[in-house]
Amino acid sequence: MATTSSWHVVQILLNEQKFGVLGTIRNGHAYASLVAFAVSADSRHLYFATTRSTRKYDNLSLHDETSLLIDNRANYSHALFEAAAVTAYGQANAVPEAKREEVLSLYLEKHPQLKSFVSSPTTALFQIVVGTYHLVQRFQQVTEFRISE
Repeated sequence: MATTSSWHVVQILLNEQKFGVLGTIRNGHAYASLVAFAVSADSRHLYFATTRSTRKYDNLSLHDETSLLIDNRANYSHALFEAAAVTAYGQANAVPEAKREEVLSLYLEKHPQLKSFVSSPTTALFQIVVGTYHLVQRFQQVTEFRISE
C-alpha cells in the first residue's frame, strides 16, 4: 500500500520539475524525447507540446501508448541516493478543442518562454491520460499508484 509521503513525492516531482523524457513506440522500437510538461490539478493528465513534423508526433499518431519519466537527479548530484523518479504510463492524444484554452493557460504558467512555440499552428498540444504512476526512490523502493476514473 502506498504511503501518503510517497504520493507527496510524486506531487513534488510533477509540480517542481519542468522536463520529462517521453517514451513512444515505432516499429517495435522504443523512442525517447525530452519534453516540457505541465500537470493537471488532479494529476490525471500531463500536457506537452510538439511540432507536428517530429518523430514523437508520428509515433503517437500510430500508437497512443506512452510513458513520461520525470526525475530530480540534477537536484541531487552530490547525494544521488536522494534522487527520485516517477514514470507516468497512459495514452496520449491531442487536447480536445473545448479544453485547449484551459490547458494552454496551465502549460504557459509553467513554461511562459514557450508561448510562441506552443501558439504556432505547426505545434500540437497533447495530453497524457495517466493510468498509473511508478515512483522509484533510493534506487530500489518502488511504489505504484493507479489512477482511477
